Amino acid sequence: MTHDTYPPVRVARSSFVPVRGLDYHVLDWVGTRETPPVVMLHGWMDVAASFQFVVDALEGTALAGRRIVAPDWRGFGLTEPPHPTDSYWFPDYLGDLDALLRALDIDGAVDLIGHSMGGNVAMSYAGVRPARIRRLVNLEGFGMPRTEPRHAPKRLAQWLDTLAEPQSLKTYADAEEVAERLRKNNPRLTPDKARWLAPHWSRRAGNEEGGRLHILGDPAHKRPNPVLYRVEEILETWKLITAPTLWVEAADSLPEQWWGGRYSRAEFHDRLNVVPQAERHVLANCGHMLHHDQPNALAARLAAFLGAA
Repeated sequence: MTHDTYPPVRVARSSFVPVRGLDYHVLDWVGTRETPPVVMLHGWMDVAASFQFVVDALEGTALAGRRIVAPDWRGFGLTEPPHPTDSYWFPDYLGDLDALLRALDIDGAVDLIGHSMGGNVAMSYAGVRPARIRRLVNLEGFGMPRTEPRHAPKRLAQWLDTLAEPQSLKTYADAEEVAERLRKNNPRLTPDKARWLAPHWSRRAGNEEGGRLHILGDPAHKRPNPVLYRVEEILETWKLITAPTLWVEAADSLPEQWWGGRYSRAEFHDRLNVVPQAERHVLANCGHMLHHDQPNALAARLAAFLGAA
């Protein structure tokens, strides 16, 4: 039985940047400053290191050597949650991104890539800060089902109920168990990549529970958001996007199942129609974690889009 671990091609510089009262953890694959930097935003219950495989795959393309920056969102990875916290609010991600670009002294427009939740942040940010975005990429950021005002009382009651209950995440004996969890979540993830991700996705919390590994995600993220997802407001923001936009979805992702039939690909595609310049692409033989499943194919698509003048 082998225990090989993925060998990174490009090693990121890890640092912490002050952002809105938090020490934000940032991975910086340092590169040329003659071209706009690429900023990558990870999804819910993920970390910045998740992009390592596609960053490496970009080295074989026209984007080789580009500076790439990826933060751990608040309460994920090595970015601590705000204290005290019992909930997370979507506008905070926009505020964090805006402040992060300033803290990193990134002037001018960037190429912004977001996966899943990060894709939703990227779309909204590109609408409210259009001058900051040269090109925009949304990877599987479908958004959420439509809500109605009548849903508000039940949602608020659910939120209040969870505030009264401590939230927790499962712990693991060692990194191999974490790697197994990652592969259970995504069977397409190869063992070597899962082993590389495991220490970026978890850490040992002293002697607590015999030194077990804790997932690097604040359990408070599990609580429902008391603020409804208002599709009409989101679309008004998307209408203001001026950057050429690339939408990439995985052929084998299952948005209809995620939302119990309350939301579909077709509905998302209708929403995307409001974006002025939206190029669409389906990546074959991959699921929601397309940057893990098909990093080379995704890198080729990104290089073709971001390398354009």
